[in-house]
Amino acid sequence: MSAVSTPPDASAATGPPAPARRDAEATKAAILRAARYLLARQAHADITLKAVAERAGVSAPLVLKYFGNKDALFARVMSFEEDADALLDAPLAELGPHMVRHVVASQRERGADPVLRIAFAPLHGDHGDILRANFRTQVTERLAARLTGPDPGIRAELAVATVLGLGVMFGIARGSELRAAPIEHIVDRYGPTVQAHLDSPRQSPTAPDRS
Repeated sequence: MSAVSTPPDASAATGPPAPARRDAEATKAAILRAARYLLARQAHADITLKAVAERAGVSAPLVLKYFGNKDALFARVMSFEEDADALLDAPLAELGPHMVRHVVASQRERGADPVLRIAFAPLHGDHGDILRANFRTQVTERLAARLTGPDPGIRAELAVATVLGLGVMFGIARGSELRAAPIEHIVDRYGPTVQAHLDSPRQSPTAPDRS
């Protein structure tokens, strides 16, 4: 009697890859977080792949496996696209408070606000120019494109500058009162300041002609 072959178990074939894929994505995310953390505190030239790997809790060869080399890794890290997605993820009428909440929550939960990396551009030489160019196109110009009314460019830059000032006071100057305050208390006080730059300016009434 010929042996009856057993068909492969479909669930066994499809089950294992999903956890592995999730693990790979989690590892890549940890590496990117570690590189962002170091980039916000050290000059690009001083950051080694070994330091990134140690902070991410992985081996240096694994960093190379996922990103190829230091330049490829930091090309990803110097992008603000994902950070801008989170920072600007609110309707325009509610965006000022949202930006404030996002910056403070990022500082408290992760110890840094990724958008604040732009403050360290002077540390990075030619790479600082890449940071500035990415920040301009991916954050301020993207925000300006959402604004209505006159002078959207300057209003976007003022709104972002206001939020960055909050991030500096919280994360770099470490203002004790600010760091002790509830997030919503900060949002209530500071959100309208940011929103004032985002809202379209009201047209001033024309003064009567007294000539």
